[in-house]
Amino acid sequence: MTHDPLLSHLTSAFAAVPGVSAIVLGGSRARGSAHATSDYDIGLYFSAESPLDTDRLLVAAKAIADDPDTTAVTAIGEWGPWIVGGAWLMVRGHKVDLLYRNADAVEVVMESCRAGVVSMDYQPGHPHGFCSAIWMGEIAYAEPLHDPAHLIARLKSLALPYPRPLREALIQRFRWEILFSIENAELAGLREEQNHVAGCAYRALACVAQVLFAINGRYLINEKGALQEASEFPLTIPDLVEEVATIWRRIGTKAYGTALTHLRRIEQELGSLEA
Repeated sequence: MTHDPLLSHLTSAFAAVPGVSAIVLGGSRARGSAHATSDYDIGLYFSAESPLDTDRLLVAAKAIADDPDTTAVTAIGEWGPWIVGGAWLMVRGHKVDLLYRNADAVEVVMESCRAGVVSMDYQPGHPHGFCSAIWMGEIAYAEPLHDPAHLIARLKSLALPYPRPLREALIQRFRWEILFSIENAELAGLREEQNHVAGCAYRALACVAQVLFAINGRYLINEKGALQEASEFPLTIPDLVEEVATIWRRIGTKAYGTALTHLRRIEQELGSLEA
């Protein structure tokens, strides 16, 4: 992917910005699952000792953006403690998302994940929440574009191979919630509360995805497409995508009993994978 002319252009533009310790390609393009119109997710890593100079970053972004007058970058922390900050750009007709990461904070979280300690926080854009193990996955899948001090290479050694304590922690964290959510959805169904049924069903399915990824030693870094991806794992649930589609059709027609029967079937199949 590093032969991509746009990536070379982006790297040249941002590598000289004060505070940029490393630049990586992330998202679907780093994982090899992108299509022609996929975004370019560019991670900018900095340290607490040498924070990112966002004023200089703005100058660099305006210099390459298709529409400099509307180009903006955020302050560090403006998007919360997990997404941190960044920018949405159009460069040479392509959507480019910049994401800031404090490498010191990332390393602390990664060490915790390696020890089997994970957190889950509310975060806009992540309906199920932001799991701290996402930062592990970002590093594991990231393609370094600029890493002069071998920062990303060193962090990758914390993420790969996939740590067994993390696997066990994620299963323990999310496995129990599947049945709990189903039971809450069943109670909401009796009251014809479609919104609550749907919310509980989503939480159950998001937890299914988390457990399937953990069982297979894969990092889940985005809820979008997670169940589709999990359906292709070596250890997975038969007809998972079809079953999920049926659940949402039945909830849409208020056939809650049938929908939750299918969801219970998924929960039971998951149990057989763990046995």
